[in-house]
Amino acid sequence: MLSSLIKEHQTKQAAKRVVQEQKRKECIAAANDLTQALVDHLNVGVAQAYLNQKKLDAEAKLLHQGAINFAKQTQQWLALVENFSSALKEIGDVENWARSIESDMKIITDTLERAYETTQEKPSSSQ
Repeated sequence: MLSSLIKEHQTKQAAKRVVQEQKRKECIAAANDLTQALVDHLNVGVAQAYLNQKKLDAEAKLLHQGAINFAKQTQQWLALVENFSSALKEIGDVENWARSIESDMKIITDTLERAYETTQEKPSSSQ
């Protein structure tokens, strides 16, 4: 009787160990699957962040190149405007010079006319 109880107990213990080992293997497999799923999920996020960073870098390069081109164009426009302003000043200077010459010529003409009139009046008054 005692030996049969021991055998029965040992059989039940062996069956429990087999079931427990099977559950331990299933638990380890489930933990591995969970870990793999978490790593895959994180990798997707990291890969997406990497792709976004590459896109941002490419856009930043394009923006930088555009800014450089804009700065060059702005400098060219400023040079054109400065040249135009200078030309307008020169035209104004020429116009002022022409007015000054015209005024001087008018003074000279008026003076010559007066001198001529004066010389014309003197001989007629001496007769």
